[in-house]
Amino acid sequence: MPVDIEVVSLQKPDDVNVIVGQSHFIKTVEDLHEALAGVGGTLRFGVAFCEASGARLVRRTGNDVALVDLAVTAALAVGAGHCFVIMLRDGFPVNVLNQVKAVPEVCSIYCATANQVQILVAVTDVGRGVTGVIDGEPPLGVETEQDVADRKALLRAIGYKL
Repeated sequence: MPVDIEVVSLQKPDDVNVIVGQSHFIKTVEDLHEALAGVGGTLRFGVAFCEASGARLVRRTGNDVALVDLAVTAALAVGAGHCFVIMLRDGFPVNVLNQVKAVPEVCSIYCATANQVQILVAVTDVGRGVTGVIDGEPPLGVETEQDVADRKALLRAIGYKL
């Protein structure tokens, strides 16, 4: 059985974070909405989920129309069964990732990032599936002692470490 690999670049503004994962049931879209809405009132989000059987629709929800549209566009471009895309603004994946992973239908998370992302999609005669992601650029070196101090200072300044 032949397999083709497609590279799908997700289109998003630089100030938007994205989470891409796989789930297994139509209930996912509502459960992800509830999990994200429960994080806090300032988080803006859009969710899209590729239904893999039945009507095979992209199911969508969110509290920001532009982010819902971005998530739908990304989900349609990927087109892999049971894939979901969450677009976030005014919050970060670190703020919601545990809640997303706790949704019973969620099987895996492929990436959670602010970087530009490319999704590697395997295509067979049966359908499409995510095989991996390209998230960011390769390292340019190893952090120095000053880089370590700067990293620690940043994490404390933004409240992630005491």
